[in-house]
Amino acid sequence: MKELLGAPFFIMIKDYLDNIIKQFLSYKEVADKTIAQLEEKDFHWRYNEESNSIASIIIHLSENMLSRWTDFFTSDGEKNTRNRDQEFEPQNLSKEELKEKWELGWDCLFTALNSINESNFEQPIYIRNKQHKLIDSITRQIAHYPYHIGQIAYVGKMILNDKWQTASIAKGKSKEFMQAQFEQNKKGTH
Repeated sequence: MKELLGAPFFIMIKDYLDNIIKQFLSYKEVADKTIAQLEEKDFHWRYNEESNSIASIIIHLSENMLSRWTDFFTSDGEKNTRNRDQEFEPQNLSKEELKEKWELGWDCLFTALNSINESNFEQPIYIRNKQHKLIDSITRQIAHYPYHIGQIAYVGKMILNDKWQTASIAKGKSKEFMQAQFEQNKKGTH
């Protein structure tokens, strides 16, 4: 099929991947801004027994990224070394250890995305022994990660209360934000 589509198809793939990377970076930035505001004890706070701590969410996302994106063309995206249930158990990791784990997962994701090109874009991958199109697996993760990043921001906001510094447009400041956007020269990117 790609022989029929030619160069414009490959340009579209590159544009798509560039956009996906920007989206992942913007989601990561929201979590990073939240994480930066937290003290060590905050990472392990849970509303109740059924709730996840920010530490658990960080561990889960990192382990998911490492499982899905390590050798993603040659091994199943659900690695047999992963223990998903344990990701949600309380773990006594420091803020620095959690941040290292967090960055390890993201580095794995971005390395994998940067390895995709016109020669491997249509190569199928496997997750839980089921074949998927690469674009389907990317879409799956672009929906999964922001779900949990929203949880990190929400829990962080609950913990910090009036000390919370928003990771996006401040409450009650939408009008000012929009005015500032329209006062700038038009740009070709978001």
